[in-house]
Amino acid sequence: MAKTTKAVEAPVEDKKLRREFLKKAEETLRETKKQLLREIQDRVKTETEGSKDEGRDTYDLASDERDREINFILTDREREKLLAIDEALQRIKDKSYGICECGCDNCEGEIRLGRLQILPFTRLCVRCQEETEKESKMQRKMDDDRSYRKLAITDTEEDVF
Repeated sequence: MAKTTKAVEAPVEDKKLRREFLKKAEETLRETKKQLLREIQDRVKTETEGSKDEGRDTYDLASDERDREINFILTDREREKLLAIDEALQRIKDKSYGICECGCDNCEGEIRLGRLQILPFTRLCVRCQEETEKESKMQRKMDDDRSYRKLAITDTEEDVF
């Protein structure tokens, strides 16, 4: 059974609105990328210029180490966000931006402009995102159940010995 595309030919006004939105989205994504890069550079500069250990107690050093770990975590998140922005910019260039990548039977086809304004690098329409989250939640629950069963079996085996 062949799958049919659900996208319907949009009126001229909708196409014009979408083109204008794409220009704004591209500008927003580029500005967000620049801002993230500036923040990362500032953080790296601050870390490399960090204070010397002379005259500092153990608590100060531990606090500095904790701050460095938090910065590494943030840098990883920012790196992922930069990658998502680059991919969104590439989709704009390829003219595939705003089209849901799921393609399941419940798919809305085009991602609504309101969703793209809030999440400019999203890849899924609302329905597909909801379905993905449900599947992830079920998978986590099954993984947790399996872990619990393994733990229970291990405890019982230990009691035998």
